[in-house]
Amino acid sequence: MYEASSKRYEKMIYNRCGKSGLKLPAVSLGLWHNFGSRDSFDNMIQMCTEAFDHGITHFDLANNYGPVEGSAEENFGRIMDKVLKPYRDELIISTKAGYYMWPGPYGEWGSRKYLISSLDQSLKRMGLEYVDIFYHHRPDPETPLEETMLALDAIVKSGKALYVGISNYNKVQTEEAMKILKELKTPFIINQRQYSMFERNIEEDGLKHFAAENGCGIIAFSPLAQGLLTDKYLKGIPEDSRIRRDGRFLKEQDITEGRLKQIQKLNNIAQQRGQTLAQMALSWILRDHEVTSVLIGASRPEQIKDNAKIVEQKPLSQKEIEIIESILEG
Repeated sequence: MYEASSKRYEKMIYNRCGKSGLKLPAVSLGLWHNFGSRDSFDNMIQMCTEAFDHGITHFDLANNYGPVEGSAEENFGRIMDKVLKPYRDELIISTKAGYYMWPGPYGEWGSRKYLISSLDQSLKRMGLEYVDIFYHHRPDPETPLEETMLALDAIVKSGKALYVGISNYNKVQTEEAMKILKELKTPFIINQRQYSMFERNIEEDGLKHFAAENGCGIIAFSPLAQGLLTDKYLKGIPEDSRIRRDGRFLKEQDITEGRLKQIQKLNNIAQQRGQTLAQMALSWILRDHEVTSVLIGASRPEQIKDNAKIVEQKPLSQKEIEIIESILEG
């Protein structure tokens, strides 16, 4: 029977999420990949317990995570029932709705009908009475934003979520959503966006600084650029890599000669710091305290253990940040 490490809170850093009372671990675990119907359930258990033993209390899901859609939530529900149920009050569990889940006009996007129905399904799959954070997963170009935000408000008032968030919203959309939710007094706390050294849209559109200034947390997904910000591709493309297994999000043509040169230079800096490239890439995201948490994925428990170590490692110096910038601009 699993018993969590008594030292699980000794090293992890917890950052306040926006202006809310909720704190998130600096490192959170995402179940986007490797928790689907074709993955090893024993490995899933080991990854979740490894994460929790290192103070990673936040587990991030979505209705469509798999494959197949819904299977990550089903598997996490089994993990909760089997090993994590005694620790429910120590966990932050989040899920989302916005992408395609079932046929017909009510199976995706941002209508009140879809969001409430989807969360009911998610709670059933996970065997939970509530989630800690429920996100609208992507902006809906057709449904009025007010309807979507009112649905999030209703979900909190129903007791099915404690807080709400948005994902993939840009600065303008975030500002509009915040205004509605503030008037409703809905506990809106976070925006989940893609962010890494190689994907910096939240800086370019002004969202990152705006969120920090206006009490909205930011959690960064794909912080390692689908594995590019590791040393795995410096000697060629491994047969067990995501490119070989999937190829939907990272393609072979993304690994250009120029990109590899950047990765090699970044890897050299990481080695000088006594870090892996992955660790340095995560440290870079948290460098200025404008990002609340960095959302890691993993295929093995050892990766989670290594990534959690960033909270013990020295932060990047201003000089190191400037060197990294020069590499990224080159």
